[in-house]
Amino acid sequence: MLLELDALDTESLLRLTTERLLAVRVRRFVPRPLADDLGQQILGNGFATYTNAPSIGRIGMAFYEAEHQRAQLDDYFASVASNLEELRRRCRPYLNPIDLVRCTLDEVWPAGARLQTLWGRKMYVGLSRVVKPGVRFLAHHDIFAKDAPGSEEAESLVAQLACNVYLTMPSVGGELQLWSRELSPEAFDAMRGDSYGIEPDRLGPPCLTLRPEPGDLILFNSRRMHAVTPGNDQPRLSLSCFVGYRGATEPLTYWS
Repeated sequence: MLLELDALDTESLLRLTTERLLAVRVRRFVPRPLADDLGQQILGNGFATYTNAPSIGRIGMAFYEAEHQRAQLDDYFASVASNLEELRRRCRPYLNPIDLVRCTLDEVWPAGARLQTLWGRKMYVGLSRVVKPGVRFLAHHDIFAKDAPGSEEAESLVAQLACNVYLTMPSVGGELQLWSRELSPEAFDAMRGDSYGIEPDRLGPPCLTLRPEPGDLILFNSRRMHAVTPGNDQPRLSLSCFVGYRGATEPLTYWS
C-alpha cells in the first residue's frame, strides 16, 4: 500500500496510477538542512489564505479557488508567471524543489512530463500550502475534471496524483491520512455542505497514516479522500502540485 524509495522511478509511478499503491514516499528528496533553510525563507515572507478554505494558508493561487468564475479564472492565469517567479525568488540561492520535481518526472517517465495547459493557457505549478498549528485539513479529494468541467484536458485524465515536498513539520501531529475509499463528486458535495471538506471521523479510520519528515517527497492518488491532522507548535509547509496520467505512452502533466 505504501512504497518507500531512495529515488522516484517509472515502475512506482505506474503502480500509483493503476492503484496498486496508495502512496509513494521518497525520503530526503531534499536534504534536511536545505529543507529547513527553504522553509524559513518561504514562510519568512508571509502568506495569504485560500479564498474558499480560509483556515489554510497558501503562497500562489490554486486553480481550485477559481470555482468556474470568469473573474477568478482570469486572475489565476494572469498570475501564473508572477507566482512562479515569486516562489523561485523565495528559494534563492537554492533551487525551487518543485523545479526539481518537474525535472525528475521528465527524466523518469518514458514519454516525458510537461506543464499542463488549459484552454490554450499555461497553468501554475508549485503551490505552497501552510497548515497553521491547531488546524485540521479536512478530508477532501482533488479531481481536475470537477474543477474544469467540459475541458478535454481535464476529462482525458486516467489518473491524478497529488505530489508534495515537505519543508517544515510540527513536532507533533501534521500526519497525512489516506483512505482507499472514493466518493463521487456528488456524494462528496452532499457530505461537505458549505465546507471545503468533510470531518475525517465521518469516513472511518484511514487506510494509511503517514508522518512526513522535512525533505520528503510523497505522491498519492488525489481522487481518494485525504486529510491532515492538526499540528502542535509550528506551521506545516509543503510545496505541492498535481500530476496527470493519460496512459503509459503519453507525457505526464503537472499543475497546481
